[in-house]
Amino acid sequence: MAYEPDPQPAGRLRLKSVEQSIADTDEPDTKLRKDLNWWDLTVFGVSVVIGAGIFTITASTAANLTGPAISVSFIIAAIACGLAALCYAEFASTVPVAGSAYTFSYATFGEFVAWIIGWDLILEFAVAAAVVAKGWSSYLGTVFGFAGGTAEVAGLQLDWGALIIIAFVTLILALGTKLSAGVSLVITALKVAVVLLVVIVGAFYVKVANFSPFVPAPEPGHGGTGSEQSLFSLITGAEGSSYGWYGLLAGASIVFFAFIGFDIVATTAEETKNPQRNVPRGILASLAIVTVLYVAVSVVLTGMVSYTELREAETQNLATAFSLNGVDWAAKVISIGALAGLTTVVIVLVLGQTRVLFAMSRDGLLPTQLAKTGSRGTPVRITLIVGAVVAVTATVFPIDKLEEMVNIGTLFAFVLVSAGVIVLRRSRPDLDRGFRTPWVPVLPILSIIACVWLMLNLTGLTWIRFGLWMLLGVVVYFLYGRRHSLVGKRLVK
Repeated sequence: MAYEPDPQPAGRLRLKSVEQSIADTDEPDTKLRKDLNWWDLTVFGVSVVIGAGIFTITASTAANLTGPAISVSFIIAAIACGLAALCYAEFASTVPVAGSAYTFSYATFGEFVAWIIGWDLILEFAVAAAVVAKGWSSYLGTVFGFAGGTAEVAGLQLDWGALIIIAFVTLILALGTKLSAGVSLVITALKVAVVLLVVIVGAFYVKVANFSPFVPAPEPGHGGTGSEQSLFSLITGAEGSSYGWYGLLAGASIVFFAFIGFDIVATTAEETKNPQRNVPRGILASLAIVTVLYVAVSVVLTGMVSYTELREAETQNLATAFSLNGVDWAAKVISIGALAGLTTVVIVLVLGQTRVLFAMSRDGLLPTQLAKTGSRGTPVRITLIVGAVVAVTATVFPIDKLEEMVNIGTLFAFVLVSAGVIVLRRSRPDLDRGFRTPWVPVLPILSIIACVWLMLNLTGLTWIRFGLWMLLGVVVYFLYGRRHSLVGKRLVK
């Protein structure tokens, strides 16, 4: 692969210039096809965001952590995401290349930080896809009237429902990004219709008394202890993180999982027509739509059913609230909508995973053979490998409790992207920016503060797991990535 000189020395940081990143997108063997417009990106964003939050964690978080104040938790999480989204929009319009935060970090902080964030994104997307696939499997049982898509084989509890959805998604993505966008559009329309049904029908069953107390008194007995507490409550010596203001803040960190997805829009920048205009539009439009829907659903949910009733319920999801009010037909419709909705979530998560690995492989940090694209302009090899790994993970391992690992990984990426906007403004003021984040450096700094704050409200155990994963990533980088880096090889010529 031929490299042109960078406009400024890369130095020991091994910076990869914006110009070189863009030039690499024209390599015939690793060229992605430009099929997407801003509406496709908005559909991708809405399709992945709506599902993971509304259908799987809204009710459980309200029941066990926040009470009726979950709507405030959603607003806090949305503000943090909105600040980061403005930073992502600038980067994606400046560096319209696959890889999202990984590619952005390569141009600003150098190869090692880029590897770290790429390794972090691998964790985020893989775990999220597996977790959501398991959620899809449980709703499969709800819709068709059996105890979930699992079976015991040779002493192992295998989730065949998760296997089915991952296999379907892998096939769709291997056939082409435009096809997956079309599938996502149809299913997303159904999903949004179900969400609107929840708000409209549920509003007739809202009881004002259920909103009191809006912020329930702390109940240490329901919170975690030791490393199961939020890091913030551990630092400040609080007894737990259920209910009260600690619960509200911890809830914001949990429901943040519901917003994960808008950043995946940035990973498709290389496959977008006129990315300087369309990628920022897709990111900001998808985030605005889902924020309005999330707050509306959380208000209706906690108004329909007391948080104490939800806490005692055998299952804690949106359908539960309607069942407790005797609206069984609506509960069934919601379950069908959730099944459809989670399908698109898995599609876009696996898409994001493949594009990050594609970018890392094209740079030589992972085997370059993986970056080869097929006749349809998609990285088929990586798609099949990712599909296989996620399928095995979701089918065999009990990973239902790892949502917080996704949150901490995403927030870490947001911090680096926000800091990168400040750095690139100073180091490369000459770059053509299709979208400019307002109030730099104030807004990116506020984004960093908000994201770090949410990270502090995740559990100590999550921090330990995250640290171990990142340590493994450092080992892999020095054993393989650094020695095979194409940028590194160019520097020693």
